[in-house]
Amino acid sequence: MSLYRRLLELVKPYWFKLGLAMVCMIFVSLLTGAQALLVKPAFDGVFLKKEGIPPFIKNLIIQLHLGDLLLKKDMEMLTLLPIAIILLFFLKGIFNYGQAYLMNFVGLRIVADLREKLYNHLQNLSLSFFTKTPTGILISRITNDVNLIQGSVSNAITGLIKDIFTVLALTGVVFYRNWRLALIAFIIFPLAIFPIKEFGKRLRKFSRKSLQRMGSIMTFLHETISGNRIVKAFNMEEYEKRRFAEENERFFKINLKRVRIRAFSHPLMELLGGIGIAVIIWVGGYSVMRGEITPGTFFSFMTAIFMLYAPIRDLNKLNLEVQEGLAAATRVYELLDTVSDIREEEGAMSLPFISQGIEFQKVSFKYDEEIVLRDIDLCVKVGEVIALVGMSGAGKTSLVNLLPRFYDVEKGQILIDGHDIRRVTFQSLRDQMGLVTQQTILFNDTVRNNIAYGNLKCSDQQIIQAAQAAQAHDFIQRLPQGYATIIGEQGVKLSGGERQRISIARALLKNAPILILDEATSSLDSDSETEVQKALDELMKGRTVFVIAHRLSTVRNAHRIVVLSEGQIVEEGSHAELMALNGEYRRLYDLQFKDDGMRVFKTSKVKGVY
Repeated sequence: MSLYRRLLELVKPYWFKLGLAMVCMIFVSLLTGAQALLVKPAFDGVFLKKEGIPPFIKNLIIQLHLGDLLLKKDMEMLTLLPIAIILLFFLKGIFNYGQAYLMNFVGLRIVADLREKLYNHLQNLSLSFFTKTPTGILISRITNDVNLIQGSVSNAITGLIKDIFTVLALTGVVFYRNWRLALIAFIIFPLAIFPIKEFGKRLRKFSRKSLQRMGSIMTFLHETISGNRIVKAFNMEEYEKRRFAEENERFFKINLKRVRIRAFSHPLMELLGGIGIAVIIWVGGYSVMRGEITPGTFFSFMTAIFMLYAPIRDLNKLNLEVQEGLAAATRVYELLDTVSDIREEEGAMSLPFISQGIEFQKVSFKYDEEIVLRDIDLCVKVGEVIALVGMSGAGKTSLVNLLPRFYDVEKGQILIDGHDIRRVTFQSLRDQMGLVTQQTILFNDTVRNNIAYGNLKCSDQQIIQAAQAAQAHDFIQRLPQGYATIIGEQGVKLSGGERQRISIARALLKNAPILILDEATSSLDSDSETEVQKALDELMKGRTVFVIAHRLSTVRNAHRIVVLSEGQIVEEGSHAELMALNGEYRRLYDLQFKDDGMRVFKTSKVKGVY
C-alpha cells in the first residue's frame, strides 16, 4: 500500500487533467450501458407487438414459424433508433478520445518527472555508491524500469477507472432488466478473482527477476562495448559472444515464464466467462420460452452480460500489467530511498575564499572495511605546492579525494582556514578546487564545452587562453571544426595526450585557488609533458597545489614532498632533505632512476648507440 501511495503522489500535480479524464471515462461507461439498454426498444419496439397478445400465444406463434405475425410496422421507432445509435457512438468516441489523450498525457508526464527525479537523486549520491553499483544497472533503472512504470501508471489509472465505471453501469442495466438472472451471473463471475490474484503475484515475482537480468545485460554491454579495444587486443570476441549468449538465454527463459502466465490467464478467464454465459443463456432462454420475460428483455440482458465480460477480462490483464509496473516501481524506489553517505549539513555555511591554509588533523579513512589512511597530520599553507609520492596503493589519491568531500573521513577532521569542511556547503567548497585526474573524463560534446565545463558562461577568448596555456590550442585548430568539433564518448577521437591537455585546460579555466593534479601529465609524451609542465608551473603560482606523481622528476621543485606508505605519512620535506634522509623517498628515487636508466639503455641499443 505504501508503494501505491507513493505512485499516487506523483499524480497530485495533475489532478485537474486527471479529473477531466475521469469525467470523460464516466460518460464512456454510461454510454456503454446505454448501448445495452437500446437493445430492448430496438427489438421489442420495432419488431414485436406487445399489446393484447398473451405470452403463451406468442410462444405458440414462434414455435409454428409464424413469427411474421408478430412484426410491428413502427416506422417512427425504426427512424429514431439509428439516429440515437449514431449519436451515442459519436459521443462515446469524443469522450473516449478525451480520456485517452488526458490519461496518456498524465502518464507520460508522471514518468518524465520520475525519470528526472531519479537522475537528480543519482547526481546527489556519493562516489562510494557508484563504485559499488554497476553503471548498466543504473541505466536500466532509469530507462527500462521507468518505462514499465509508465505503462502501469497510464494504463492502470485509465483502465481501472474506465473499467470499474463500465462494470457499474452495465451491472445496473443487468439488474434493471432481470435481477434473478443477474444474481446467477454474479455468483459465477467472482470466481475469476482467485486466479487473477494468483497470476498477479507470480507475474510480479518473475517481472522483478526479468528486470534484474536486464540490468545485468546492460552492465555487460556497457563493459564490453566501452572496453572493445581490450576485447580485440586479447582475441576474446568468441568468449564475450558466449558470455552474452548465456546472459541473453537466462533473460529469455525468465521472460518466457512471464509469457506463460499471461498466456494461461487469458484462456482461463475465457473459460470462466463461457461457463457463466452458458448458464445464463440456458436459464434466460427457458424463461423466454415460459413467457416470463420478452425476447427484447433477454437480448438486452445478454448484450449487457457480453459487454460486462470485456471490462472484467480487461481488469485481469490490467492487474498483470500493474504487477509488472509495481515490480519496476519497487526497484526504482529502492534507488530513490538510497541515502548518500556524504550529506550537506543542514544550515551549512558558505566557505570564504581560502586565505590561510589547509589542515589534516588525525585523519583516518577506509573503503568498506579496508583501512586506507591512518592518523594523517598535515598542514598546508596557502600558495604551497605539496607533492604526494609513494608506491601504488599508498593512499595518495584517497587523501586528495577527501578534500572536495568525494568521501568523508572516518576519524579526525579536515580544516580550511579553521572551518571543518563537513560544516560548509558543497558548492562553496568545490568552487575553490580545480581537478585534473589520472583517468581523463571527457564528454561526447564539443571541445569548447568540454573546456568550459563548470563555467559555460565564459567567453571564447578565455577558452582559447586556457587551451594555449595547456598547449592544446594548436592541435584543436587542426581538428575538422576546431573548437566546435565533437570529440566522441570519453574523447575517443583524440589521442591520450590530447585528452589530457583538454582536461588540464578545463582546470586552468576554472582558475580555482586550490589545485589537485592527480597524475596530470601521465598520458603525455616527453615533448608535450615539458610544455604542459611549464604551463602548470605558471598556473601553480599563488595557488595551493596537491600534486600526485609517480615520476619523481616532476615533483623535485615542490615546496614540500610528502611520502606515504601503507596509508601513513612516513617522511616529508624538500627533495634534498629527503634524499639526505636515505629513507623511503631515496629508495623510491633510486628504484625509479634505475628503471629509467634501463629504459634509456635499451632504447639507445635499439638505435645502435652504445
